[in-house]
Amino acid sequence: MHIVSITTDFGLQDYYVAELKAHILKRVTDIHLVDVSHSIDSHDIVQAAHFLDNVFRSFLVGSIHLVAVYNYYDKNSHFILIKREGHYFVGPDNGVFSLIFEDLKPEEAVRLDHEEITNKSLAEIFSWAVGNIIAGQEMNQIGSEVESINQKMGIKPVVTRSQIRATIIHIDHYENVIINLKRDQFEKVRRGRDFQLYYKQTDPVTRISEVYADVPITDVMCLFNSAGYMEIGINMGKASSMLNLNKNETIQINFID
Repeated sequence: MHIVSITTDFGLQDYYVAELKAHILKRVTDIHLVDVSHSIDSHDIVQAAHFLDNVFRSFLVGSIHLVAVYNYYDKNSHFILIKREGHYFVGPDNGVFSLIFEDLKPEEAVRLDHEEITNKSLAEIFSWAVGNIIAGQEMNQIGSEVESINQKMGIKPVVTRSQIRATIIHIDHYENVIINLKRDQFEKVRRGRDFQLYYKQTDPVTRISEVYADVPITDVMCLFNSAGYMEIGINMGKASSMLNLNKNETIQINFID
């Protein structure tokens, strides 16, 4: 059984996801389709990269991961196939894959420009690629050599000796607020010091919790989630709306000597 994950900004109110799956299933029947998310914010390749980066290693090696986000990024838009860490990735060459793999090299990718998919729909392009990968075609049989891969710079925390300024990169279904700061970087800068985490004009958070129940119900807390990212939440509450915290806003952490 072959596994194909799908990440899109299609939403669920239209037929686009079903159309994509139908085209894949017409080509390959012995396949298991897994939805990563179809609720990526429109054209948000940073969010798409964040989702896929945190999940693809949980799949079996050899899995295929389709990314259909911001597909027509310019008038010369095209699609690429990448093989990395034993997994296959198919999507637009709009920089989304460089946000997952910062050291991505052209020799790890091919351009999907075969005459069979010229001027075809998204569903036909993706299903064609999946069919050929599963059929055992080599990369150079599926696509042509690429000279370069579109590179994008992800949003990084701004770090000094006494401070970190980080960015909210995602609000999850529970309205927990995900920050682009991982535990190892936080601890490296912290060096055992006390800290004050500020968001909006409020009293700071001054400790890292392990679980939500570490604080009383309705209290604000901070922890590092299962993916290793800092998260601001409220025990039994919705942090984003209750604290008026939104994507792309900044939080500030001051370290106390």
